[in-house]
Amino acid sequence: MERRQEKDERSVWEKSKQKIMSSRTANEDCLGWAARDLSGVLSPYKFSRRAVGDDDVYVKITYCGVCYADVGFTRNPHAKYPVVPGHEIVGIVKKIGSKVQGFNVGDHVGVGTYVNSCRNCDFCNDEVEVLCEKGAVYTFSGVDYDGTVTKGGYSSYIVVHARYCFQIPKHYPLASAAPLLCAGITVYSPMMRHNMNQREILSTSISKKEEALNVLGADKFVVSTDQEQMKASTKSLDFIIDTASVKFSPMSLNLGAKTVSGSAVGGTKQTREMINFCVTNKIYPNIEVIPIQYANEALERLINRDVKHRLVIDIENTLKEE
Repeated sequence: MERRQEKDERSVWEKSKQKIMSSRTANEDCLGWAARDLSGVLSPYKFSRRAVGDDDVYVKITYCGVCYADVGFTRNPHAKYPVVPGHEIVGIVKKIGSKVQGFNVGDHVGVGTYVNSCRNCDFCNDEVEVLCEKGAVYTFSGVDYDGTVTKGGYSSYIVVHARYCFQIPKHYPLASAAPLLCAGITVYSPMMRHNMNQREILSTSISKKEEALNVLGADKFVVSTDQEQMKASTKSLDFIIDTASVKFSPMSLNLGAKTVSGSAVGGTKQTREMINFCVTNKIYPNIEVIPIQYANEALERLINRDVKHRLVIDIENTLKEE
């Protein structure tokens, strides 16, 4: 029974692979910015995308958020160069495949951190594709099931299976929607899983206090470098979302019976839920819109922690053929 199931899965896999291979195009009509080597320096780059398949959506990219993953993958010895980064992608549907349902030409959509998965394992069946047993295919510098290397949103358009596209209402600003596709869902997912509802912000910088309390709606603000404030906050939190690298002793978990839980971005179901939540509650990420020509400086600012709001590249108005 197990062998038959594995055979069926391989059959589906091979058919999908053949369909994608047959739909590939040799036209290098996609403009982008790419890193060619470990320096991570980005420069204009022209490449090809596959033709629109039966289940695909062709998205003209209007904005793409800048994530620290863009730094990590463009300066990585295991990267598949040239690397076109970007996985906080938003844009407008220009074409759809013959079998696509739920999307129409002109729709506003988003594409997040992964663009494919086996669509057959328990995780995929539960719409938690990011945990796919065969491995989710990352939006850039990943290997898709047809053997091609994926390229991200620092580019003029993208062709992606409709399953990994997300509707964005037309009244919600596309530039503001971009960060939701990685930064937003990364925080939303563990908050929902653990039913978090307390909003206390810990930061190394006192300069963020006013905005945290009066704009972001935090209940409390603590400067983590202030030992007195940290001591006063002892045992005040049930949960901590750690978005920075922290070293700790496993033995310290025994005190208070603490637990540590990992979390990736959410699956497609939870991402749709998160987008709808932000739209309904009029939640808009604070952003700084930049031109594509500023991309290298933007990555350096991330490295130097010189970023207050999410950087978002204006692809539509600044990415031009030179």
